[in-house]
Amino acid sequence: MARNPFPARSFDRIAEANAVVVIGLGRFGGALALELESQGTQVLGIDAVEDTVQAFNGLLTHVVRADSTKEEALRQLSVHEFDRAVVGIGTDVEASILTTSRLLKFAKPVIWAKAISEPHAEILEQLGVHHVIRPEHDMGRRVAHLVGGAMLDYVEFEDNFVMIRTTPPSLAQDRPLEILQLRSKFDITVVAVKRQGGHWEHTTPQTVLYDDDQIIVQGTKEKAEAFSALL
Repeated sequence: MARNPFPARSFDRIAEANAVVVIGLGRFGGALALELESQGTQVLGIDAVEDTVQAFNGLLTHVVRADSTKEEALRQLSVHEFDRAVVGIGTDVEASILTTSRLLKFAKPVIWAKAISEPHAEILEQLGVHHVIRPEHDMGRRVAHLVGGAMLDYVEFEDNFVMIRTTPPSLAQDRPLEILQLRSKFDITVVAVKRQGGHWEHTTPQTVLYDDDQIIVQGTKEKAEAFSALL
């Protein structure tokens, strides 16, 4: 049963606003909840551990100790009225799965759920979770790309599509992009540039790149990585 020191209507009001419920305030869920708050999003934080709840008291819009595997506890906290929910429970796979299954019974919210292993992720996907997050797995892959090449940042999307932050190779410098024709030659697109000491700007056909610029390159993983590796 949820320890609920707030009137039920207070949670309804949060749910009606720009709000997210974050269930499980460990390293992942806690960091995510604090970041959402810093962006102006109201957060209802839920955790089963009293010490964790106390640690976030005053940092989130509301934080409550509750057993998220119980549908009644979630309904008492108006979780079924939220548009977005994050299940950040990691170490207790059973609690993660039970909590997620309870949320899926509601007409909303859209659910992001953390998985700590491939089998865990597979079960969440089979349940019908909208977004399955594998922080350690995804970060490991991302860092591997950064360590292994000349990239400064790396984001991978579906269908083998990536965006890479890198520096322009010598063959892409000192002439307008429309003359270089990088898309036809390398099957990539330079979509943004940041001058030293400046801000990110969209590129145009007339943009000229220099050796101390940073650029954002988009394309398939193989093509974008090959371009970033050019000298």
